[in-house]
Amino acid sequence: MISFAPGMERMAPERNGKLMMKKMLLLKMRSLVSFMMLGMFLWGCGNKGETDFVSTEIDTGWQFKNEKDTLWMPAAVPGTVHTDLLKAGMIDDPFYRDNEKILQWIERETWVYRTRFDLDERLVDKRHLQLVFEGLDTYADVTLNGIPLLRADNMFRVWKADIGSIVRAGDNLLEITFLPAVVADSVKASKVGYRLPDTRAYSRKAPYQYGWDWGPRFVTCGIWRPVKVEGWNGTKIGSCQIAGQEISDTVARVDFVVDIEGDVSGADDRTKVELSVIKDGKEVVRRQVEVPAGQRKVNVPVTVNNPELWWCNGLGNPSLYRFEVVLLSGNRMLDRMKGDFGIREIELVREKDSIGESFYFKLNGRPVFMKGANFIPMDSFLPRVSQDDYDELLEMAVDANMNMLRVWGGGVYPGEIFYNLCDRKGILVWQDFMFACNMYPGDSAFLENVKQEVRDNILRLRNHPSLALWCGNNEIDEAWHNWGWQKSLGYSARDSAEIWHSYLKVFNEIIPDAIRELDPGRPYHPSSPTIGWGHSESLRIGDMHYWGVWWGKKPFEAYRKKVGRFMSEYGFQGMPPMSTVKKFTLPADRKIGSEVMQVHQKHPWGTQLIQQYMERDFVVPDDFEDYIYVSQLVQAYGIRTAIEAHRRSMPRCMGTLYWQLNDCWPVTSWSSVDYYGKWKALHYFAKEAYDEMLVSPVVEGEDVCVYIVSDKPDDFSAALKMKLVDFEGNRIWKRDTNILVRGNSSTMVFRMPVNDLLREGDSTRVVFVAGMSEDDGSVWSNLLYFSPPKSLDLPVANPDIHTAKTNSGYEIEVSTDRLIKNLCLDLPGIEGRFDNNFFDVLPGDTVKVLLKTDEIIDFDKNKFLLHQLNVFSDTQ
Repeated sequence: MISFAPGMERMAPERNGKLMMKKMLLLKMRSLVSFMMLGMFLWGCGNKGETDFVSTEIDTGWQFKNEKDTLWMPAAVPGTVHTDLLKAGMIDDPFYRDNEKILQWIERETWVYRTRFDLDERLVDKRHLQLVFEGLDTYADVTLNGIPLLRADNMFRVWKADIGSIVRAGDNLLEITFLPAVVADSVKASKVGYRLPDTRAYSRKAPYQYGWDWGPRFVTCGIWRPVKVEGWNGTKIGSCQIAGQEISDTVARVDFVVDIEGDVSGADDRTKVELSVIKDGKEVVRRQVEVPAGQRKVNVPVTVNNPELWWCNGLGNPSLYRFEVVLLSGNRMLDRMKGDFGIREIELVREKDSIGESFYFKLNGRPVFMKGANFIPMDSFLPRVSQDDYDELLEMAVDANMNMLRVWGGGVYPGEIFYNLCDRKGILVWQDFMFACNMYPGDSAFLENVKQEVRDNILRLRNHPSLALWCGNNEIDEAWHNWGWQKSLGYSARDSAEIWHSYLKVFNEIIPDAIRELDPGRPYHPSSPTIGWGHSESLRIGDMHYWGVWWGKKPFEAYRKKVGRFMSEYGFQGMPPMSTVKKFTLPADRKIGSEVMQVHQKHPWGTQLIQQYMERDFVVPDDFEDYIYVSQLVQAYGIRTAIEAHRRSMPRCMGTLYWQLNDCWPVTSWSSVDYYGKWKALHYFAKEAYDEMLVSPVVEGEDVCVYIVSDKPDDFSAALKMKLVDFEGNRIWKRDTNILVRGNSSTMVFRMPVNDLLREGDSTRVVFVAGMSEDDGSVWSNLLYFSPPKSLDLPVANPDIHTAKTNSGYEIEVSTDRLIKNLCLDLPGIEGRFDNNFFDVLPGDTVKVLLKTDEIIDFDKNKFLLHQLNVFSDTQ
C-alpha cells in the first residue's frame, strides 16, 4: 500500500451564502509513469452551524485608490486594478482600438485596497483563526487593524496568516498595498551581474501579462482570488486523498486517507472518521474508523464492486461517484467534506523502440491518441471570466471531439472550476508549471518561493481525474540550446554555468522532488518540447513543437513530413470574425495593416506572413471582410493538413495539440475560438478532423492514397465508396469496396497512381470523394482536390437554402447544382452558432446545418451573408 501526503486545502462549509466549488481527488501510483487515480472534487457543504469549522468570504465593501491620491473608489474582489479603474470610469475599455498604448502608466503605480468587516459571530470564540488569501497579484503588503500581517510576492500561492491576536469582534480594517511588479523586476535585475532574457523572470507572476505574440501588455495587480476568514476549535479535516490499491473489471479497492489538522493530541476514543460512497443516489459503502490520540492521518479502506471507470471524451463516460467524509467527536460533527470521485488508471509510455523513444498515454490500459489544443488564460483580467465562460469554452472543446488540453506555462494555474469541468466532460489535462521562454534566477529566496508555489499547486490539483501530466516548463530547454541567448546576451562561461545550474535546480530538483513527495507516480516531463524542431531527433523522441511552418516559413506540405511522436505545439494565425473586429475598431480602422489592426496583431511580422501564405494557395481578396474570411481558411487548411498527417501516422505519432484553442483579448492569432467565443474556420475543420473516424485521402508521391483512422476500440466492417466528379457533378470514375476497419489504428485502404485516376479529368475541375459507411448508417467522408484553391476553375454557383424551426434553433438545408467551395454562413446581428460551416457543397448533395439560437428569426428580414471561394476564382 502507498500512502500519500496531505491533500488539497479543505473547502469551506459556507461562503456568505455562495455555493463554491473545490476539488479533491486522489491517486495511487503503480510505477514512475503509471498510476491509478480516483478523483474527487469538493463542493461547499453543510448548513449554517452544522460543523465546528467555519469559513466566510470577505467580498464586500472593498475600495481602492492610487497611493498618490486621496480619493477612494469602489472595488470588486476578486478583481484587478484595470477592471476596477474601468468600472470607476477612470479609463476606457483597455481592449478598444489602441487604448493598450495609453494605459501603460497603470503598471508603474502603487495601488491600495481596503475593506472593513465585522467578524462573523460564529468565528468570535474560535480557538484558531486564519486569514486566507487564495490569490494576491503579486507584491502585496497586508495589514490588519494597522498591524503588518504578511508580505506576498507570488500570485500563484495561497497566503495564510494567524489573526487570533489581532482581529476584533467588531469592526476590522484590512488593507493591502500592491507595489508595481515592473519596478521590482528592474530592482532585482540590477543586482545580478548578467541579463536574463526578460526581466519578467524575476517575479512569480503570470508571464503573459507582460505581453506575448498574441496578447497585450497589461501588467495588472489586485486581489484576483477570494479572501476568507477561517476558524475552528480543536480539529478539522485538512485534506482527503483517495488512494487506489487495485482496479480490475470487478473491483476497485480504495483507501480514503484523511488528514486531520489542529489539536490532535486531545483526541479521544470518541473521535471518528465516517465515510460513505454513493452511486446514482444509492449508498454503496459506509465505513467508520476511530482516530487514535495524536494521529494526524486516518486510513478508511473501501471496496467498490463492479466499478464504473472514468474515460476521456470519445471513449466512454467520465463516470463519477459521490462521497462524504465526516469528522466526529461523539455525536458532534467537527467537520465534513463531500464531493465526487472517479476511478481510472493512466500511464505515460516512454519506451525505446526502433524509431527512437515513444511518447503516448494509456487510459485504463488502452493506448489513446490525444486530440486537442493548447489552452491559454481566457482574459487579460481573469476575475471577470465566469463559470459559464469556462463551461462554454470547454464544451466547445468537447464539440470539436477533443480529449486533451495543454495548460500552457506562460499563463496561470487555472481555478478549480476549470478542472472540475474537465473532470466532468472527460478532458485530460497536460499541466505546465508556470515557466515559459525565459531563464530564471537561482537565489535562495526565489527558489524557496518557487518551492512553495509548486507544493501549493500540486496539492491543489493532484487529485483530479483529468490531470494526466506535470510538465516543468514551456520551451526553456529548447531555448537555452537553440535560441542563441549565450551569444546575444554576452554570457561568459561562468554566467552560463550559473544560469544553467539555476535551471537544473528548479526543473530537475525542486519540481520533481515535490512531485515524488506529494504526487508520486504522476508522469513528469521537465520541458516541452523534448528536443527543438531544428534537430532531426525531435521527429523520433518525445514530444515536439514544430514551427517550421510559420516561424520557418515552410509550406503547409511540410506538416506531412515533420511528424514527431507527440505533437504538442504547432500552429498558424487567422483573423477573428468581422463581428469581433467591429467591437474594437472604428470603420476607418478596418483595413489590413492599419494602426489599430496592428495593435491587435502581436506577432512582429504576422500580417506579412498571413499575406505570404495566402498568396501561395489562395486568391487574395481586396475587400477587408473577404480578406478575413480567406485568412481563416488559410489557417484552417494548414492546421487540418497537420492534424490529418499526425493521425495518419498513428501509432508512430500518438497525439496532436495545436496552438491554440482560445484568446485572452480580441486579436489576430493562432486561436480556433476567438475572445468572444466565436468559432473560426479552424474550429470547424478541427471538429471534423478530430472525429472518432477519419477518412483521409492524400497524394503521396505519385499516388492517391486513402487512409482510415479509427479511435474505436474494436474492428468492424464498412463500405468504402470513392468517386471522381467534376464541378458540375458529372461522375468520371467510381469504385466501391468492402473493408475491415481495425480498431485504434490508421490503415491505408486504397492506393492508385494520380495519372491513372485523372486520365479523363482536368486536375483544376475535379474533386476526389472518399466516403465510408457502417451498417448502423454512420457515414464519414472527405474530399481531395488536385490543385490549390487559387488554381481551381470554380464555377459560378448559388446555393439553394431552406430553413426549418427546431426546438433548439433552426435546421438549414443547403444544396447546389454546381460545386461551392468553402461556403460560410453568417447571420449578422443574430446570436447563435452553426454546427457546421466553411464547408464544400457537392452538386446534387444537400448539406444539413443546425443553427443553435434562442432567437426567433425572420429570414425575410435577416438575410444570410454568404462567403465562398468561387467568387474569387481567377478563372471567373
